[in-house]
Amino acid sequence: MNKYAIIDIGGKQLRVEEGRFYDARHLGPIRKTLKPNEKISINRVLLIRHGSSIKLGCPWLNDSAVKGRILHGSFNKKLVIQRIQPKRKTRKNFGYRETMTRVVIDSIDFVDKNLNKD
Repeated sequence: MNKYAIIDIGGKQLRVEEGRFYDARHLGPIRKTLKPNEKISINRVLLIRHGSSIKLGCPWLNDSAVKGRILHGSFNKKLVIQRIQPKRKTRKNFGYRETMTRVVIDSIDFVDKNLNKD
């Protein structure tokens, strides 16, 4: 909890720490080209906290990156949607699974003298 970053990935903002894995959505189109253990770099970093110092971006931080690697592709739980029209006595059940990509964070990099010292 000493060092973390808030990044924008897959249309959501995630609070990430080094050594942990996260599920990111909307990486489906590039998921077919990315293979497991392939390295990625995320440049849309909104905030970095290192110790007691905090660096905010407007909207993103320059010279910062969160580096990680792809673990595997997976699916989220199935969302079941029911459409019921009571007077017509019709019911429709349909659903889908969201494609997710599991990413493990290796390092949080920021080029600033104030944040790099412990």
